[in-house]
Amino acid sequence: MDRRDFMKLSGALALTGAVPARGFAASSKVKVGYLHTLAVDGQMWLAESKGLWKKYGLDMEFVQFQTGLELFQAMTGGSIDVLSTGAVVSNFPARGQGKVFLINDVEFATAQLWVHPDMGVKTFADLKGKKISTTLGTTAHVFLDTALKANKIDPSEVTLVNQRMPDAVTAFISKAVEAVALWVPFNESVKKKSPNAVKLVDASAYYPQAAIVDGWAARNDFFDSNKDVLKNIIKAWAEANDYLVASPDEALATLQKERYPNVSLPDLKDQFGAEKVFTSAEWRKKYEDGTVTGWLQQVTDFFTTFAKIPNPVPASKYFDTSLYLETIKD
Repeated sequence: MDRRDFMKLSGALALTGAVPARGFAASSKVKVGYLHTLAVDGQMWLAESKGLWKKYGLDMEFVQFQTGLELFQAMTGGSIDVLSTGAVVSNFPARGQGKVFLINDVEFATAQLWVHPDMGVKTFADLKGKKISTTLGTTAHVFLDTALKANKIDPSEVTLVNQRMPDAVTAFISKAVEAVALWVPFNESVKKKSPNAVKLVDASAYYPQAAIVDGWAARNDFFDSNKDVLKNIIKAWAEANDYLVASPDEALATLQKERYPNVSLPDLKDQFGAEKVFTSAEWRKKYEDGTVTGWLQQVTDFFTTFAKIPNPVPASKYFDTSLYLETIKD
């Protein structure tokens, strides 16, 4: 089966009710917040490039943010309707702020821990008493907590320095701290500006038991009153996602040219290698059998403990699989 056949087959089998734009009286305006990192916005920009949002009657306005925390604050405040982000998608919805309805990928190795051997850190044991920069409450923080505990280091035995990720990486490169927990593509700055630094571990070491997924959430009132709009987002995303899975070289070349001109194609391919992606039909099975809910819940458990969330909403309540399962078929 060649790529063209695959796309025809996936389009025929995966989508139901795939009504083209001409079936709509008018486009639905949707204000979308996002993080500009491949794991979060790859499918989104491919859908834009291939005209899929318009195909499904969506008039999307995109607003870039720097962190998932800022994204949820904006959505809760009503300035955006939906968002695409990292591990924070398991945080605010557990506080009753937003409904998760779509998953992009598993952040397989996007979260990484880098250390300075010449500052006395070569192993996990060396981290005791040392400073680690990261952005608390994000994918990098969740990963760091897992990595420390997996290596028998109590998080209280290190000093966490909470900074926005660009500042955290700058602090590491300038050797103000001995280690940094980051997410790609910030590893590229470390490799270029601190060539003696070493990656101690990445999130792939803890997959699938401690997988971190990123995805889409909608504002509560938007979710309740715009189910058809959200289904159309899923349809457009699914076509873009299946194209990315089937033809990654072609898709990544498009993304590099149109959305990541300051990132070399080899570096962008390295970033893609840090994700674990699935076809829309494969995702359906993981929605159905509870795999995704379990992944979300374990990250929610971390946030519940770390942030002391009172009466957290379980993932089985804030992650609504029904829209995806009604839209995507085997």
